[in-house]
Amino acid sequence: MLRDDINNALKDAMKAKDERRVSTLRLVNSTIKNADIEARGAGKPPLSDGDLLSVLQKMIKQRQESKELYEKGGRPELAQQEGEEIAIITAYLPKQMSDAEIGAAIDAAIKETGAAGIKDMGKVIGALKGRYAGQMDFGKASGMVKSKLG
Repeated sequence: MLRDDINNALKDAMKAKDERRVSTLRLVNSTIKNADIEARGAGKPPLSDGDLLSVLQKMIKQRQESKELYEKGGRPELAQQEGEEIAIITAYLPKQMSDAEIGAAIDAAIKETGAAGIKDMGKVIGALKGRYAGQMDFGKASGMVKSKLG
């Protein structure tokens, strides 16, 4: 399980006295616990690995936005710190799909759902999210779906 991998990596980082990795993995654990608490409050079970992947992707996206702002603001040391955190978190995501693989998956999902126009975009994205969570950049994929259906 992904949680176990993260906890084991945290223990290893603590033994190695790798402060950046320790602080990042602790942040990941606290974010996961907060998401679990939120799910429990909504009457849902603890997060599955698929749900955890989306939490990790959200954390990466936040760090990428922060990194860009730090670079624009002339704070290279903070931008570097965000970059290091992105690298640590990314290690727990499955291999990302290439543009060609995303295109093929979109074509298959369009055929499978019988999507005919833009109004069917939600069906296609839903099918892709169910099958490729954690492997696909859905921001890029939605643009590609829109161009194929439009």
